[in-house]
Amino acid sequence: MAGFTKIFERSEKKYIITREQKQELLFALSDRLSPDKYGESTIHNIYFDTPDFRLIRASIEKPTIYKEKLRIRSYGHPSAESNVFVELKKKYKGVVYKRRIDMTYLQSILYLCKHQPPPQETQVTREIDYFVSFYKKLRPAVSLFYDRTAYYSAEDPDLRLTFDTNIRFRTTELDISKGDYGYLLMGDEQAVLEIKAAGSMPLWLTNELDRIGIYPHPYSKYGNAYKLLLSVKSKSELKIYQPTR
Repeated sequence: MAGFTKIFERSEKKYIITREQKQELLFALSDRLSPDKYGESTIHNIYFDTPDFRLIRASIEKPTIYKEKLRIRSYGHPSAESNVFVELKKKYKGVVYKRRIDMTYLQSILYLCKHQPPPQETQVTREIDYFVSFYKKLRPAVSLFYDRTAYYSAEDPDLRLTFDTNIRFRTTELDISKGDYGYLLMGDEQAVLEIKAAGSMPLWLTNELDRIGIYPHPYSKYGNAYKLLLSVKSKSELKIYQPTR
């Protein structure tokens, strides 16, 4: 399905929740949510940045009304011929604009790292090409992984809830086909809940969030990985997460 493109414009809110809050919310919404097509998966990402980390530094500065990221994303462990997404994500005043195009993992590496032409030229690849030419010297900066369970609303398929646990990253061996081990940012005792909606959040959902005591909490996985690295004297202080599967 190479050449598939999709453009998103939606609001995204993040929450840091406990395992118990996650279970309570899913139980309360069991008749309103259905598993997403990806269901349970381990998300594999490569984030691109400049040698001086210009993108992530700009993203975590306060106040920030505009953020942008470039990444390769795979829903599961990729091989060279696996389908992945090249994604350009921008956020302005709380609204997320995401452009993405799919290609094989090998094609994505040749495109972004070796500057070979994409398998198909589209409006999305032209935007990505401009982004790369503007920032110059972009290269893989961090590989980031997490275990995700995803759901959508039976009433509104554009309303999605995702729960991410075991968030980990690494800054060496950035090839995501080499496994999803890394330094642990967040274990399975907590989760990052993301609620993604094309419009306003329905009242039944906000009521349940209030009842359980779940409140918005900004959280950038790449941003927190970057800040964690700055806070330690040596990577030996960090806990390695090695999946058992």
